[in-house]
Amino acid sequence: MKLNFLKQILINLSLISTGSLLAAVSINGILVPMGFFSGGVIGVSIILHAFIPNAEVGWIYFLMNIPIFILAWFYVGRRFFFYSIAGMIIFSVLTSIVHPTIHIEEKILAAILAGLLSGAGSGIVLRSLGSTGGLDIFSVIMLKRFSIKLGNTILAFNSLVLTLAAILFSIEASLYTLIFMYINTKVLNIVVTGLSQRKSAIIISSCWEEIARRINSEINRGVTVVNAEGGYSKKNEKVLYTVFTFQELSRIKQIVKQIDPNAFMVINETLEVMGSRIGNQPHW
Repeated sequence: MKLNFLKQILINLSLISTGSLLAAVSINGILVPMGFFSGGVIGVSIILHAFIPNAEVGWIYFLMNIPIFILAWFYVGRRFFFYSIAGMIIFSVLTSIVHPTIHIEEKILAAILAGLLSGAGSGIVLRSLGSTGGLDIFSVIMLKRFSIKLGNTILAFNSLVLTLAAILFSIEASLYTLIFMYINTKVLNIVVTGLSQRKSAIIISSCWEEIARRINSEINRGVTVVNAEGGYSKKNEKVLYTVFTFQELSRIKQIVKQIDPNAFMVINETLEVMGSRIGNQPHW
């Protein structure tokens, strides 16, 4: 039991450290040298660093997180809180000591690479049981309470910082930063939820029994049978509802088409699914 607990701690700290390292490379290797910015607390830290070059971005970020973590104590789980404390310290230290040299002359390519690195880094951190603090904590609160995607919350707050950067510096730098933010948001959503995306299907067919049986036996997914009535025909119908992974989508469609080519089927994307067998909620 104790060994498993220590193993879990090491795995989570490894995810946080790996993600923080990628984000630090993005910040000090591309964003700061190219004159780009970011969003949220780290974006404000980069702006302050531009005015106070002797102050490391990592330590500015650390100081700005102190009031955020005071608020976080009342809103997030204790396990997530303490892992996030560790994540914030790791990220601050790495951002202060990691200063790679990345030679990219084309600014738009630099913005894309920074977005890939930062988005992947943030996503890896949030795949753990913690975060690196800052806007990540508020984003988790919004996801848990209002089911708003992490990337969407970050994008909204980033827009505020982007406007500030445009006013204080240049519109050109802000536009390149916008490209970085967009890539960062997309990659973040893919890493955190996209890789475990669930889909649902509504199927109406006269061969519903055979379809339900094969989905259950061949894909090992449960199927709910709902009694319904046709709005025009007034006939009693059986509607099947099932939830499955993205990888199982093609097989579901194949089964339905083989049994009943005229079946009516609607495929929907899901935001979150709760459940022991098919659930995809992050462990926050």
